[in-house]
Amino acid sequence: MSIVTDFKHVNYLWNDEDAARLEGDEVALLIYRSNLLGADLRLTNYGGGNTSCKTIEKDPLTGAETEVMWIKGSGGDIGTLKRSGLAGLYVERLRNLENVYRGVEHEDEMVELFNHCIYDLKSKAPSIDTPLHGFLPFKHIDHLHPDAAIAIAAAKDGKKITEELFGGTIGWVDWQRPGFDLGLQLRRCLEENPGIRGIMLGSHGLFTWGDTAYQCYVNSLEVIEACARFLEENYGKKGLVFGGQRIESANPEKRRQQAAAIAPVLRGFCSSERHMAGHFTDDVRVLEFINSRDLDRLAPMGTSCPDHFLRTKISPLVLNLEPDADLSDVQLLKEKLSPAFEAYRKMYAEYYESCKHENSPAIRDSNPVVILYPGIGMFTFSKDKQTARVAAEFYTNAINVMKGAEAISEYTSLPRQEAFDIEYWLLEEAKLQRMPKPKPLSGRIALVTGSAGGIGKAIAKKFIEEGACVVINDNDAGRLETAKTDFASHYGKDAFAAVLLDVTDTTKISAAFDEAALAFGGVDIVVNCAGLSISKPIEEHTEKDWDILYDVLVKGQFLVTQKGVEVMRKQALGGDVLNIVSKNALVSGPNNAGYGSAKAAQLHLSRLNAAELGKDGIRVNVVNPDAVISDSKIWESGWAEGRAKAYGVTVAELPAYYAKRTLLNKIILPEDIANACFAFVGGLMDKSTGNVLNVDGGVAMAFVR
Repeated sequence: MSIVTDFKHVNYLWNDEDAARLEGDEVALLIYRSNLLGADLRLTNYGGGNTSCKTIEKDPLTGAETEVMWIKGSGGDIGTLKRSGLAGLYVERLRNLENVYRGVEHEDEMVELFNHCIYDLKSKAPSIDTPLHGFLPFKHIDHLHPDAAIAIAAAKDGKKITEELFGGTIGWVDWQRPGFDLGLQLRRCLEENPGIRGIMLGSHGLFTWGDTAYQCYVNSLEVIEACARFLEENYGKKGLVFGGQRIESANPEKRRQQAAAIAPVLRGFCSSERHMAGHFTDDVRVLEFINSRDLDRLAPMGTSCPDHFLRTKISPLVLNLEPDADLSDVQLLKEKLSPAFEAYRKMYAEYYESCKHENSPAIRDSNPVVILYPGIGMFTFSKDKQTARVAAEFYTNAINVMKGAEAISEYTSLPRQEAFDIEYWLLEEAKLQRMPKPKPLSGRIALVTGSAGGIGKAIAKKFIEEGACVVINDNDAGRLETAKTDFASHYGKDAFAAVLLDVTDTTKISAAFDEAALAFGGVDIVVNCAGLSISKPIEEHTEKDWDILYDVLVKGQFLVTQKGVEVMRKQALGGDVLNIVSKNALVSGPNNAGYGSAKAAQLHLSRLNAAELGKDGIRVNVVNPDAVISDSKIWESGWAEGRAKAYGVTVAELPAYYAKRTLLNKIILPEDIANACFAFVGGLMDKSTGNVLNVDGGVAMAFVR
């Protein structure tokens, strides 16, 4: 095989200047190479694959030189790998474990013995792939899951294709679950095929290597590029891709409309055991597959690569709906979909019962992770947004694999027993048990109006910190952009979505909830926080002042709640509506006729909604702040001047004035209101509705009772 120098199907990202600065530090070069590989999802997915290097270090006990292997630790991701994410092990000790190895049926016990081989006491826990790298002699090794290579590895005659494509320079090892014995199989393959540049693992992935980080990197790219070019050359030779298209996709706008309409219903079904977060994609690769004639044949087969399977489950659920189906009758839609979900859960339970071992962990959530809607797109649901998004990425990779395998041969998936043994592997279960306990709002979705600043922003941040996904919004585009930058830097892209929202505009309100459905699957918590303040004597109060106060505060609260309740009813998971009102809803004061009466209307509207929505399991509660000045937009208007004039103080004296008039003599901050909101939705007050919680430092006149 000729060496590939012009890359079309992979990204060549190596920078000689960057690498030169790391010269002499093989571990730093390992991390550099790993990050480059992980930056291209065509090479490996998030958390997938593994990389390593071997160095000569001084033994801290003897002072003698010893060989050490540095490898990505358990649960890491090569794209974001740092030195702290590596495990460092004595190579000789690792290889000496062969002396106590008792065979495949006992190989799980070897993982605990890896700890006796640790050189670097700051190591991450070594992964199951450790012996796969340890028994190969090369200085730098990549184990990747590229779609192009797995397509060949998952083909019915993949071994023959590999031999012909690479002319014997790439070895082959049949499918075997990762572990100690697979490491021995790789060593045996190399011994039987000296001089090869890599090894293909049946249904699994690719091993490549080099004497330097750069040689290893280029070797990996060249092999993957060759696989991808081979697939490209063969597309269409056997006939239409996936048997041709059975249906046409809806147009992009219609796809979004249908997806937004159905996502909360799907989320409700998928959340029968715990709240799930969702993800939607109508990527062209997904549409090509789900619209095809071969969908019904290939989808039930499931995936081949273990990394794909672990995140996507045994198979997807395919919806029997036309792309232009009328989704407006929610009850009728649920009646149509319910049998499909019941059948999926039954299938999964039978799969578990037929494959389980005496020591298998208990059956897990039997709902689908991947849901395919022909003509519209793919939905994925999992414990949080990142996991749902990654599941979608992995299933897209599985589609790529099926497409490639079908183009050159015939796609084969993991046998069900092998798939079960991966999914319910005791080592995987132990990894799950070590994961941190879910945060109180994990899997919950919140929409907080007016959340680009002040109280709303503090609430949104608090909810994200407690595990929720949040739709932030504002009617000020510049303010929203600033907030997006802030949230992205602190929480990352999976924690929030952002949308312009005017709470007096029903079209924009619908668009905001559609964004919640498309980004996360629906909504569980609605916080009505958007507001403004106008303080004037009655003779100066204009009709325009009155209308905008009631439009934003009262009508806005009503309209946002109305739409939020519609989504919550689709999910049938209950929910929370929190209304940020004010001490002024209860306390009479001068120069406050419009604002104070609008706040009183908000408060009673909350009571009315609580009385009506209890039957749906939707709680409606109120937080009454007072004098929250920090980062509040209302102080940009004439409100501060008006209140200062009413109380006979200067604007600068207002914070101290407000604090001194309270029983606790405390200045109220946005974070205080956020904490009160969390108290309502954090799980300890699930049986409380129609309540008012004052957060005002103690204003006796505002006591409810």
